[in-house]
Amino acid sequence: MTEHTIRDLGVLRFITAGSVDDGKSTLIGRLLYDSRAVLSDQLGALSRAKNKRTAGDEIDLAQLTDGLEAEREQGITIDVAYRYFATARRKFIIADTPGHEQYTRNMVTGASTAHAAIILVDATRVTFDGDRTELLAQTKRHSAIVKLLGIQHVIVAINKMDLVAYSETVFDRIRDAYRELATRIGLENVIFVPVSALKGDNVVDPSERMPWYAGGPLLTTLELLPVTRKIGELRLPVQWVARQDGSQADDFRGYMGRIESGEIRVGQAIRVLPRGIDAEVAEIIVPVTGGTASVARAVAGQCVTVRLTDDVDVSRGDMLVDPLADPAKGTTARKLEADLCWLDEEPLSTQRKYLLKQTTTTVFARVAAVRHTLDVHTLSETSGSHPLQMNDIGAVSLNLQKAIVCDTYDAEPATGAFVLIDETTFHTVAAGMIREFSA
Repeated sequence: MTEHTIRDLGVLRFITAGSVDDGKSTLIGRLLYDSRAVLSDQLGALSRAKNKRTAGDEIDLAQLTDGLEAEREQGITIDVAYRYFATARRKFIIADTPGHEQYTRNMVTGASTAHAAIILVDATRVTFDGDRTELLAQTKRHSAIVKLLGIQHVIVAINKMDLVAYSETVFDRIRDAYRELATRIGLENVIFVPVSALKGDNVVDPSERMPWYAGGPLLTTLELLPVTRKIGELRLPVQWVARQDGSQADDFRGYMGRIESGEIRVGQAIRVLPRGIDAEVAEIIVPVTGGTASVARAVAGQCVTVRLTDDVDVSRGDMLVDPLADPAKGTTARKLEADLCWLDEEPLSTQRKYLLKQTTTTVFARVAAVRHTLDVHTLSETSGSHPLQMNDIGAVSLNLQKAIVCDTYDAEPATGAFVLIDETTFHTVAAGMIREFSA
């Protein structure tokens, strides 16, 4: 099947990211409040709450997303808070991700399925030294992660403009500094919006206090972002093999999983990898209200049960693909070159085995070498002579105990992503993106 893309204005998933106290939760609260997505009982509870972080009678909008009591007590977001709202133009799913460095792992989780990222920059915390403008290290780290994850759209919301007298000069200097950062890490088509989340300027409605800004407010920008969906080759990881109960157990065998890419049709020839077995699709069963139904075709995102015409050996971790697909786009591999976001307090060890989980497959893996790490302060790549520490980003080589079926992350994120798990503690220690692979 020829690969192509579809652009639409369907549901938009986006994250907010930035350093601690940049105002992420307040910004999302303002979006919900000013777009009238807050229920009356929530609004009443907010009005009655005694806020420890704002003065006077102002409503603490951050509480709309800072849902955990521990977060309210510490004044920081420590988990990913998801919220849903809609306007007349489209629906949104928001992930308010943590700003504190030790919770970078949560930010990676929230960003992994996002179409867009709002990176907040606190205008009062940027360092101005003569002609030099220095952004916070966490802003650089989050921007690098957004680039690694291939998020389609990046919006830089320069926040707390009310505290810098709505200065166009301050906005311009921060915008220019971030453009330099974006060029160095390879981010393209970045959108910049000056906002005050606390006061509501340029969040939902245009701000009269910044007449020098010619763009639209943040919500309008989000409403108009297109979502590009790639329609690629068939990728159906097998999660479960279903057999009929009772005396006729051998009469039915279905292979269950979610289609990660492409489509599958009744009568289509498929290949089972890594076994290399060819077969034909006899039936496709999908869940419907009240039960299941047979269909002629299913596409990416659908959960299906596939029955084949021949009795072939298929098990969990195998993948159904198109036998005519370009093998250069995805194949079996035992050696990977990948980017890692290290998430664990224990540093990476090249002497240890880790569990690598990719789609429905789990295999043992060793990190053969750390090629380089990214210095988020200078944006330079340093030698890989030292192990990755928590929140480090690096390029590594991995050797797998047995082959997996994969793509590069750029070609197909669902089959090009993986996590590393500590085999002793079962902690998720890293998130990885495959850049190259070989047998």
